[in-house]
Amino acid sequence: MTNNKDKAIELDHVVIRFSGDSGDGMQLTGTLFSDTAAILGNGIATFPDYPAEIRAPQGTVGGVSGFQVHFGYDINTPGDYADVLVAMNPAALKANAKWTKRGGTMLLDRDAFTAKNLKKAGYKTDDPVKEDGIGGFNIIYAPISTMTQETLKDSGLDNKTILRSKNMFALGICFYLFNKPLKFTEAFFEKKFKKVPKIIEANKMVLKAGYNYGYVVQELTPYKVTADEIEKGTYRNINGNTATAWGCMAAAEKAKLPLFCGSYPITPATEILQELSKYKSLNVRTFQAEDEIGGITSAIGASFAGNFAVTTTSGPGLALKTEAIGLAMITELPLVIVNVQRGGPSTGLPTKTEQSDLLQAVQGRNGEAPVPVIAASTPSNCYNYAFMASKIALEHMTPVILLTDGFLANGSQPMKIENTDTLPDIIVPHASFKEGEEYLPYERDEKTLVRKWAAPGVAGLEHRIGGLEKMDKTGTVSYVPENHELMTEYRERKVDYVQNVIPEQEIVGEPDADLLVVGWGGTYGHLLTAVHDLQAEGKSISLAHFNYIKPLPKNTEDVLRGAKKVVVAELNNGQFAKYLRQNFGNLEFTQYNKIMGLPFTVEELTKHFNELMEEK
Repeated sequence: MTNNKDKAIELDHVVIRFSGDSGDGMQLTGTLFSDTAAILGNGIATFPDYPAEIRAPQGTVGGVSGFQVHFGYDINTPGDYADVLVAMNPAALKANAKWTKRGGTMLLDRDAFTAKNLKKAGYKTDDPVKEDGIGGFNIIYAPISTMTQETLKDSGLDNKTILRSKNMFALGICFYLFNKPLKFTEAFFEKKFKKVPKIIEANKMVLKAGYNYGYVVQELTPYKVTADEIEKGTYRNINGNTATAWGCMAAAEKAKLPLFCGSYPITPATEILQELSKYKSLNVRTFQAEDEIGGITSAIGASFAGNFAVTTTSGPGLALKTEAIGLAMITELPLVIVNVQRGGPSTGLPTKTEQSDLLQAVQGRNGEAPVPVIAASTPSNCYNYAFMASKIALEHMTPVILLTDGFLANGSQPMKIENTDTLPDIIVPHASFKEGEEYLPYERDEKTLVRKWAAPGVAGLEHRIGGLEKMDKTGTVSYVPENHELMTEYRERKVDYVQNVIPEQEIVGEPDADLLVVGWGGTYGHLLTAVHDLQAEGKSISLAHFNYIKPLPKNTEDVLRGAKKVVVAELNNGQFAKYLRQNFGNLEFTQYNKIMGLPFTVEELTKHFNELMEEK
């Protein structure tokens, strides 16, 4: 008899979307699959898709939770459409059929497709395949629930607990389908449930049963997916929030300072605070405040006391922190404000991604209150840009806003783990007492306009600080009109001088291309893939993707004027486009905007870019 694995079909990359009710464990299922793929050398990118409501009605489309993983070779996005859809109930099928490639595979839990569940999902007939017009797919109706019950009938577990393991049956089928071993997931069970051996054994049994079902019952032909070509080293699968927390800790270590994070929980930023709270042994202190204002003001107090301070939030929280950001700016204290953007306005779309807060970050404060703004662009480089935001804050004595978004925060990819020795030094401008000299808290470095930082408790460095305007050099309260204008100019120029320490803007492609695509932040993977695909077709197209927003890199205008046409693509109504027009008024470019709480798809981008290049 020929082993099915001998007939494995080789593929460069595959997209799987795990989908079910929010209680079906789809996030865990997707994470376990992507972790195994990463360990085996596949490139991966993931996209968790949570329902916005904490507990939407069970079995409804509004309660569907999804997790998409793209794995294989040269992976930059979670993929546009799924090759395989795992749907644990009719609502999951209803919500995700349109995101599955024609001719793809659908793995459905046959037991969940009851008349009652079909009605909850909005189907009008008992034939969802015909009703949704999905007859062209390879549909596998597997009795996932009943097979799980049969597998664990002698386990001594109650039926509710047994059915919690049905996601592992579906995972087992997918492991067989894509030629993945079970041992890494089994090791996860042993660690996760080490105090409950019965649960460990139950999950292992169901996982193996699903694997065997794919082989024996369905006789599925497995696929072998190409491993990625990556540099040798130690890697871990990491999401953007975890990477952001680690980047801040790395900066604190390089600066030889304790790290303080004062924050209020808010989706999708909460995980940064949670991650930092694990590392008291690394001189990290966390404070969960009663509100957003308490979070940032506690961080400002910690900064005044000589700590490296961080606060985390999302768009509504950034609005509440606005006045305190002005306080940190006028006192010229180092502070990193991480804003994990989500759909707005107001409460908006709390679990959906959007590049909604760029103008708020750059301009959203009373008075003339400039602060540097940086944007991360992949889940793993949240680490690098959190570090750089921290370095700029500490070396230039200023609050810095770091923009990520829900797509980066929850998405994951492999990150190479390196010793902090590879990171650049952080030179903190500490004040020092000199006998016979008066300490002037607002005396500045001539080249950078940075003032020295004096923590309280050092004899000879006593000073007052607050939100009122300061007198040049002495820092005493001042209402002198000329002094206010001078201090305002100093603070603006100090931020402008950050331009001297950030890299020039790079271009993927030729600077004089027929079309230059301009993006920023978390759209990087989709824009890069679209540009690479068109370059492979011989098209004259390039990409300039911005991570440094305020100030912009020195060569920004040259980059924007080098191409024949420019299009600015972003997940909002054109905020970066407005910002560029403010800085370069006579620059001509078009916009491509999407405001659906979803990332771009490579398909829609390539179509639009082709149309622009074909226009005369």
